[in-house]
Amino acid sequence: MTELVEHRKLYIGGQLTDPLGSEVIEVVSPHTEEVIGRVPHASRADVDRAVAAARKAFDEGPWPRTTLDERIAVVTRIKDAIAVRHEEIARSITSENGTPYTASVMMQALAAMMVWDATIAVARDFPYEERRTGVLGSLLVRREPAGVVAAVVPWNVPQFTAAAKLAPALLSGCTAVLKVSPETPLDAYILAEIATDAGLPEGVLSIIPADREVSEYLVGHPGVDKVSFTGSVAAGKRVMEVAARNLTRVTLELGGKSAALILPDADLTTAVEGIAPFAWMLNGQACVAQTRILAPRSRYDEFAEAFAAAAGALKVGDPLDPATEVGPLVAKRQQQRSLDYIRIGQEEGAKILAGGGRPAGTDRGWYVEPTLFGGVDNTMRIAREEIFGPVICLLPYDDERDAVRIANDSEYGLSGSVWTADTEHGIDIARQVRTGTYSVNTFSIDMLGPFGGYKNSGLGREFGPEGYGEYLEHKMIHLPAGHGLGEA
Repeated sequence: MTELVEHRKLYIGGQLTDPLGSEVIEVVSPHTEEVIGRVPHASRADVDRAVAAARKAFDEGPWPRTTLDERIAVVTRIKDAIAVRHEEIARSITSENGTPYTASVMMQALAAMMVWDATIAVARDFPYEERRTGVLGSLLVRREPAGVVAAVVPWNVPQFTAAAKLAPALLSGCTAVLKVSPETPLDAYILAEIATDAGLPEGVLSIIPADREVSEYLVGHPGVDKVSFTGSVAAGKRVMEVAARNLTRVTLELGGKSAALILPDADLTTAVEGIAPFAWMLNGQACVAQTRILAPRSRYDEFAEAFAAAAGALKVGDPLDPATEVGPLVAKRQQQRSLDYIRIGQEEGAKILAGGGRPAGTDRGWYVEPTLFGGVDNTMRIAREEIFGPVICLLPYDDERDAVRIANDSEYGLSGSVWTADTEHGIDIARQVRTGTYSVNTFSIDMLGPFGGYKNSGLGREFGPEGYGEYLEHKMIHLPAGHGLGEA
């Protein structure tokens, strides 16, 4: 039996302090269905304390007034500590949400470290001031920290998404309240220890685990200047609605139903080996997962056979086993959601080519087999709705124009890829697909480039200068006549 991890205090303003509420969150292992942790559930009063601490630290404290080099030094210590403790972080997240441990090491822990590292590089070279010639004279354009940031992160990649929000917030001089999911609060306490040891000043960072009701209270708090949210489309729309009451700026990174487009000249082995890991990645619980695979009708049968074999070969089991490739879903509700969509797909006329239910021999744990549907039409619910489980659709297309049409026929526009023997032609296809990130003969998210989506996949960008700029306000200063345009 896994040792119970228990925390009795909340991390508010850089200090572990007694919660003002009495509710407790129980963390349940998706593999054993046993309670593996307990933490306090933050109340509205705790949110008030966290926002007040962040507000005071921003308005009166040293953090926004330190030099960039001083902030980089603190954040570098955070990044370095994550690198040192990456195995501990990976084990914690695997225990919480079922990510296979081998994937957790890279995608949960080391990827978070890479986000911190890349954001340091962006911050160091960012143009905080520039001088321009205006219509009526000389201008000085400044970029200043936005203020108090409410960062709301999901359970699927908790440290990665926390880094995507906290790294630019802290480096730009903002203060932050990080609201973590009740499914994955344990790894957040590791981050709290790291932040304290790194030397963040009092009030700069609070980390509170809570449910949707308390999260809504946070994003609607009048003391918050900026909200950065990662989650579902429905929740993102609610965040935007609540934040709008105070005209609070928002960045929304939402869902996806991304298409991997295989052109007729693509090599079968290269395409299958390149797409499969990112179709069923993180047990299918990834917004960027390539969940629609588009294959030419002329080669459909061979791709169907190859992808079915790839799905069947994936090792399902204990997520802490380094050999496991697909673990359990985070909660019973997510397992049932995937099983419901498998039923819906069959009722719609799609054919199961691999998987299709609970793995044989699993009498506990929230497991669903890696599942591949064939004969899918893009009007089917399984092709249009984000399942957030290990259920993939293989769709045939007639010609290239039809393929691009299908790829674009979605309310989402987050990710995607194209596979072809002609890279330049693949780039041309990439220009035609309306999605925020795209890959040619590979799949990647680069922390130095802008990440985000078109349509219902979100608003704003994370990563790179574009994402960093989301945490800065623009100020224009008019200079007196004759001042000139010297160096800023």
